[in-house]
Amino acid sequence: MRTFFAAIAVAMAAQGAAAQSPGAAASKGDGRAPAAQPAGASATAGVGAPAAGNAGNELECLVEPHVLVNVGSSVDGVLDQVLVNRGDQVKKGQVVARLQSGVEAAAAKLSEARVEFAKRKVERSEALYEKHLISVQEKDELVTEVKLREEELKKDVETLKLRTIVSPIDGVVVERRMTPGEFIRTDKSVVLRLAQINPLNIEVIAPSRMFKTVQVGMTGRVNLAPMFTGSYAARVVVVDKLVDAASGTLGVRLQLPNPDNKIPAGIKCSVTLGR
Repeated sequence: MRTFFAAIAVAMAAQGAAAQSPGAAASKGDGRAPAAQPAGASATAGVGAPAAGNAGNELECLVEPHVLVNVGSSVDGVLDQVLVNRGDQVKKGQVVARLQSGVEAAAAKLSEARVEFAKRKVERSEALYEKHLISVQEKDELVTEVKLREEELKKDVETLKLRTIVSPIDGVVVERRMTPGEFIRTDKSVVLRLAQINPLNIEVIAPSRMFKTVQVGMTGRVNLAPMFTGSYAARVVVVDKLVDAASGTLGVRLQLPNPDNKIPAGIKCSVTLGR
């Protein structure tokens, strides 16, 4: 009798264990673990998605400025004027700011007066030299003095020019960081931040498998939707020679003409590369 009840207890325990672990029963029935099936399906979908997204070599990209410049001063001084504001368009060589320059302007005027005086002395010496009232050496000293005064004037004029800040590029003012009255340090201070957006840089992260097919000089069609309709022609100007091993990608840069500055930098885009 005891043996009979012991057998029943063992059978019930086995049924309970089977009910609590259905995965094990399923594993015995079909020969594979059901828990691995969703993970495998997900991995397959993840591998297939990029291949579908790269159909026709269409890649995601980012529109960036051609050049970003921090504009400061080559000399220390107090900022006197800032002639442009954020969003203004500037031309190369345009005066955008000035430092206080009273001392430098006075020095340039003084040098100019000295040059004029030295020239008058030379003119008067001509008549004296013709009458043999001065020697050749004395005349040469007067002529040399004029040249020295002219060089001093050039130096003072260049020193005065350093108090004027000009734009190094054709572009737009992205940021104005300083106001009149602030002290400028040549090694730290940035008065303005400028961006050149003609042409624009189209930065692309391409799969490494495209290294042999993408070449400098080839064209691409840039899609700026939804901000702009249609596509725009751009030219490949840079293909990185270093592939990122971790992601299996390389950088590609295209240049997109933007003569009217109508396309802003910083927006997302897509590009299709082709010959």
